[in-house]
Amino acid sequence: MQITETEATALIQNTTVVFGLLMTILGLVFYTSSLSNKYVKGFYNVIPPLLLCYFLPGLLNSFNIIDGANSPLTTIGSRYFLPACLILFVINLDLKEMWALRKRAGLMFITGTIGILLGGPLAVYLTSLVAPEVVGGTGPDEVWRGLGALAGSWIGGSANQVALKEILQPSPALFSSIIAVDVFVAYIWMAILLYGASKYKIVDKFFKADSQDVEHLKAKMDERVKVNSKIPETKDYMIMIALAFGGTGLATLLSEPVANFMATHYPETEKFSLTNTFFWLVFFATVFGIALSFTPAKKLEFAGASKIGTVLLYVLITTIGMQMDIMAILGNPGLFIVGFLWISFHALLLIIVAKLFKVPFFYLSVGSMANVGGVASASVMSAAFHPSLISVGVILSVFSYAIGTYAGWLTALLMKLASGV
Repeated sequence: MQITETEATALIQNTTVVFGLLMTILGLVFYTSSLSNKYVKGFYNVIPPLLLCYFLPGLLNSFNIIDGANSPLTTIGSRYFLPACLILFVINLDLKEMWALRKRAGLMFITGTIGILLGGPLAVYLTSLVAPEVVGGTGPDEVWRGLGALAGSWIGGSANQVALKEILQPSPALFSSIIAVDVFVAYIWMAILLYGASKYKIVDKFFKADSQDVEHLKAKMDERVKVNSKIPETKDYMIMIALAFGGTGLATLLSEPVANFMATHYPETEKFSLTNTFFWLVFFATVFGIALSFTPAKKLEFAGASKIGTVLLYVLITTIGMQMDIMAILGNPGLFIVGFLWISFHALLLIIVAKLFKVPFFYLSVGSMANVGGVASASVMSAAFHPSLISVGVILSVFSYAIGTYAGWLTALLMKLASGV
């Protein structure tokens, strides 16, 4: 299989201009979605604002207006806005209520992992029957090597993907193509789930799901805020921003030496992502937010902590969306077919289990994104249902990082067998 790479210069390269463009998109979407015009309302009933905030930056990247893949805004989103919004969301955490969600959240997460682990080899085998050259190759260009790295990403996260890249040694050209498949297929799947989140009651009706636990938590949090809400003062906003970004700074300060310590003294823990600074950044930011939930800082939710968190989350969504490249599918359509078959099996298995056990769509979508998308995407997906549920996505994602390398390696071996190499 021949791998090709193309490069083009984006129309807008200035980071400040790109950021201004993304913020303008957010403003326009929120302004138009609040209009009372029946045609506008009809449009947003079909295309939810959250999905549009995600998809429009992807179109700008796809048509080479901006360069989302190489923009520093993607790093700023994941390293600044993600941990900051996690802290503001988790600050209102109710551990007792969250513990009640563990069984079905765990069920769908495990189902999603199995769907990726078995779906990859099945997709490779089916493709080999029709177009064996797509999943063939020799030496570093053996496609299973690149797909193995993709399995690390879809079960764990980017750290697991990089770890498996070092283990399996795919060629640079193959790995670049796999990155395109990863971003495009995963983000299309995320877009589908986000749309489903806006229609979750219809999906739950199809599953005959009992969603009392989720609805109870949402109602309890809303009632608590409604009863205790207050008009925020400048002081409240400053304290919220201080805790969010101060906590992000503290988490970053702790994450680097801890990751270096683990890499130096316990290098074998790399398989569990424990030598990765981003893993520890998310871990410490989450712990910081949980710790604050036991202090008077918890009352900041009544002044709008989750609303500030939501603003940061939407900025994060645009930086995630700007990495999607619809045109990438034209370069290596065969690999994208493998990717779509793979994610389809994952989705089908989740739907079957959700239907059998009457599991709400919330657990399906967050369990899937904790695998396929990682902590940022799982956080976005959780918040699409309710800000109080974001901790579910974070906890599942952290667990996915721990198993991603091992499970991805096993998936790679099964794909090697399926390809007949």
